[in-house]
Amino acid sequence: MDNHGLEEFRRRWQEELAQAQALKKRRRPETAERRPRRPELVPGRGEQASGYLALAQGLLEGAGRPPAARATQAERQDAASRSRSPQGREDTEGGDQLLDQLIRDLNEMDDVPFFDVQLPYELAINIFQYLNRKDLGRCAQVSKTWKVIAEDEVLWYRLCQQEGHLPESSISDYSCWKLIFQECRAKEHMLRTNWKNRKGAVSELEHIPDAVLCDVHSHNGVVIAGYTSGDVRVWDTRTWDYIAPFLESEYEEDEPGMQPYVSFVKINSSLAVAAYEDGILNIWDLRTDRYPIHRFEHDARIQALALSREDATVATASAFDVIMLCPNEEGYWHIAAEFEVQKLVDYLEIVPDTGRYPVAIATAGDLVYLLKAEDSARTLHYVYGQPVTCLDVSANQVAFGVKSLGWVYEGNKILVCSLEAERCISKLGNALGDFTCVNLRDSPPSLMISGNMDRRVRIHDLRTDKITLSLSAHQLGVSSVQMDDWKIVSGGEEGLVTVWDYRMNQKLWEVHSRHPVRHIAFNSHSLITANVPYERVVRNSDLDNFATHRRHRGLIHAYEFAVDQLAFQSTLPICRSSYISMAGYNYDLALTFPYDSIRE
Repeated sequence: MDNHGLEEFRRRWQEELAQAQALKKRRRPETAERRPRRPELVPGRGEQASGYLALAQGLLEGAGRPPAARATQAERQDAASRSRSPQGREDTEGGDQLLDQLIRDLNEMDDVPFFDVQLPYELAINIFQYLNRKDLGRCAQVSKTWKVIAEDEVLWYRLCQQEGHLPESSISDYSCWKLIFQECRAKEHMLRTNWKNRKGAVSELEHIPDAVLCDVHSHNGVVIAGYTSGDVRVWDTRTWDYIAPFLESEYEEDEPGMQPYVSFVKINSSLAVAAYEDGILNIWDLRTDRYPIHRFEHDARIQALALSREDATVATASAFDVIMLCPNEEGYWHIAAEFEVQKLVDYLEIVPDTGRYPVAIATAGDLVYLLKAEDSARTLHYVYGQPVTCLDVSANQVAFGVKSLGWVYEGNKILVCSLEAERCISKLGNALGDFTCVNLRDSPPSLMISGNMDRRVRIHDLRTDKITLSLSAHQLGVSSVQMDDWKIVSGGEEGLVTVWDYRMNQKLWEVHSRHPVRHIAFNSHSLITANVPYERVVRNSDLDNFATHRRHRGLIHAYEFAVDQLAFQSTLPICRSSYISMAGYNYDLALTFPYDSIRE
């Protein structure tokens, strides 16, 4: 609106206002004198906004529309007769047009909506809850009233919960949630920078002499490992206390060295499970004692083991039987369900968040079974001559790789099936090599990551059934893989652990060891890797040193990237390392105590 148009608009406005005031004084002089001043409508623009609104009220009344609540019967009849006349209709239409122009000019000049209301505080909070952190910061700069609303504790507590900061806390735990949110964001930025620059501490978990590592599993920083000596150890890397206790078994009375190998180990927040070569299954409660709370014997070797991440449900596969174990209401373990399958089981997983009755997925050759505790075994997928090569499950989907054989070669694919519909909903990829690992549960929504024998790591989009990214990450096949919202950590058969920023398609860093990487698990601040050898034979047992262990017995590494804060709470692993240990120099020395200068 140019200056000439604005002056013309003001002139017409003043004329209409003068007519409305004159008419009002003739009809009701006392009402006009007693009418209170209207409140400020636009925060921070008191005089200008109130003047505009007074003019708007005058225009409304001057256009022939007095408030019905205050108008008498004669006035209403007079207003109706004037509105029916041509001159009255022209005045009304002119007033509407003038009011619309007023609202447009106010929105243009003030850049705020034209609201003639006073909102309650609770209603304002409900409106502001749909804003993100940037919008709340902008609203806090409008006025003092908006600043109070934009910095309300409820809004910032909700933002913390939405972005995953302090999910188990309540609003009464802290007095300033905006400050807590800022600290969490700063910590997140620091952790991401440390991840990219490999800045932190790494510790090698202590091995057992005269034993070879057989299997490793971890859950939230707690690591469990099984060895050829029959020993099972547990480390809690969250406290940096890497002197792990042994979980006792039932083989203590036997002669040393005669215990069977540990085939599989699993752990969650409360339970630890180990399966042995002779078919024995031991279950420990990590909250009570290091002795097993339950022991179950199979007639044959255990081929697959699964443990629920959320509750106390264990599934085992031995010969052609699959058994689900769980405690009853009194705490006694019993067989919740037992199934018979046609072939030997290769992979076994428990479906999370299934409620009262546990559900498991088992693969046996080219068969995929859906096992529900209250039902019989049902075939989820079967194509003759297409064996399953990997498996992973989420709360409502299951993903598994299939190998294409026979006369009609369709390429190796990953199939995604819906557990609710019990049918295949997606066919992903078309690779020459076998898919060796797939991670569906830990991936971001609508994404899935897989590893292949062709040395490539692929990210699949479940919405479009297409490959969004393919990385040539290893020299041999990919053995383990995991991703989050910005990075990928993969392990290969050659022993290489690689970290990628997949948004930038850039390799950040890599670490190499002798044996294949069989386990990878990470969160925002830590990483657990395990290199498990192919051969379970002890070599040079009389030479118990670091080099022998590194070559033949396997390795478990724990990386901590929040070392900037943890360094003030506990002693760093490097400060507990001996000078003869080669692993003691695999750190970022800028974050640790320079003990070499003291030795000099």
